[in-house]
Amino acid sequence: MVTPSEGQVFGVVLQMLGYDRLMVKCADGHERMCRIRGKMKRRVWIKVGDVVLVAPWDFQFESRGDILWRYTEAQAQILRQKGQLVM
Repeated sequence: MVTPSEGQVFGVVLQMLGYDRLMVKCADGHERMCRIRGKMKRRVWIKVGDVVLVAPWDFQFESRGDILWRYTEAQAQILRQKGQLVM
């Protein structure tokens, strides 16, 4: 299972904005407009309520980011039991 490294945070998808853009509520308290990176497009389907791994951009740190990974419901439960995910 992929875990966050330095500079990455967990998030929950709040809203689909169209094409490859999503509104995500991140664990650090920011709501970011995130895009699905190219390797994930058309391979991984993301819906509202999914737990994702977000890498905030170097600039516009508080408002933009990239989605690196989508966790399944079982993986999200494991993260919650370990105490890593408190959302």
